[in-house]
Amino acid sequence: MNDKPEPVSLTVHRVDAPDAAGGVAPAARTALGRLKMLLVLLVCAAPVIASYVTYYWIRPQGTSSYGTLIQPTRPLPALSLRELDGRAVPSESLLRQWLLVAVTRSACDAACERLLFMQRQLREMLGRERERVDRLWLVVDDGEPAPELLRGVRSTPGLQVLRARREQVLGWLQPAAGQALEDHLYVVDPHGEWMMRMPVEAEPARVKRDLDRLLRASASWDLPGR
Repeated sequence: MNDKPEPVSLTVHRVDAPDAAGGVAPAARTALGRLKMLLVLLVCAAPVIASYVTYYWIRPQGTSSYGTLIQPTRPLPALSLRELDGRAVPSESLLRQWLLVAVTRSACDAACERLLFMQRQLREMLGRERERVDRLWLVVDDGEPAPELLRGVRSTPGLQVLRARREQVLGWLQPAAGQALEDHLYVVDPHGEWMMRMPVEAEPARVKRDLDRLLRASASWDLPGR
């Protein structure tokens, strides 16, 4: 009987040297980094994506609106805008705020005055959300609105009165069939997209419900003020 210990044989397999960054190959580490970056971007963008899906697809189909939804929406064109004193105003200044738009001639009749006062009251009815909405009055001729009318509609903040060329405005906003451009209130989103037209002689309470829905749908990406 041989009691001498037998030599131990070891089989050594090839082992790649670990990468300096914790054992992950450079190509795999790059792919992992890109995946993490993509996930971070998706998380950050999710509220905006969700609100746009709700606003442009789910809500128009799932909720009956009082106003007429404009599909597809119509972007703000390059308008020749001026203050009443003649100073030029860039179209881009209208962006980054919801707009309630009234279009009238300077000689404002009783129906025109009702439209402008409803525009004023609607913004006030929105309560704390009113800071997300501005009123825009576009005067589409070269006359001067009555001073008492200007004082009345300017008695609350959030109004901009600008002159515009009627033909240019008609390239952006359009009335319902058989109606005039001056008959409606128009709703424009913070990106300058015309997206809703209110009926002639609209009921303020029902208009407000539409505005409430739009403001809720956009709450995750739209902030008060320009």
